[in-house]
Amino acid sequence: MATPGKHHILSVLVENKAGVLTRVAGLFARRGFNINSLAVAPTDDERFSRLTMVVDVESAPLEQMVKQLDKLINVIEITELGPGEAVARELLLVTICATPDVRGQVIELVQVFGGRIVSVGHEAIMVSLEGAPDKLDDFENLMRPYGLDAIQRSGRIALPRLRSEERNLTAVDAEAS
Repeated sequence: MATPGKHHILSVLVENKAGVLTRVAGLFARRGFNINSLAVAPTDDERFSRLTMVVDVESAPLEQMVKQLDKLINVIEITELGPGEAVARELLLVTICATPDVRGQVIELVQVFGGRIVSVGHEAIMVSLEGAPDKLDDFENLMRPYGLDAIQRSGRIALPRLRSEERNLTAVDAEAS
């Protein structure tokens, strides 16, 4: 579980080229900066990818991390997403030991958390759950007493939270086009 204030989210727009991820990870490793989570995928523009990194600011000052990233040629834009400024999500896949005598309890908890059962075996259930990292932490903690056979989390992805005034549609001035 992430400690507030200790971890920060950086959203980094980079050129979608071979080796960029290696250079970013290498930069952090060489300087002893800790990356708690790293997710990367192409954007709607195939020339760019977005890296979402959760970084440990106790390993190095955030400003120093940003300055080092900004020196990389393939980095286009760096945005720090502070607490309350971002919508962050993760994906969890977990295989839960669920013998027939406790299966109903496990299924009920999966439904409460809005998860989906993706595979069922005689002694276990595989569940997929998407949500805020704290929600996934809570679900994981509730499932531990049943027994977790395997667990995988995707790492955090995040985008800046929309401001309420940005959500309102405005009329487009035809003369301005």
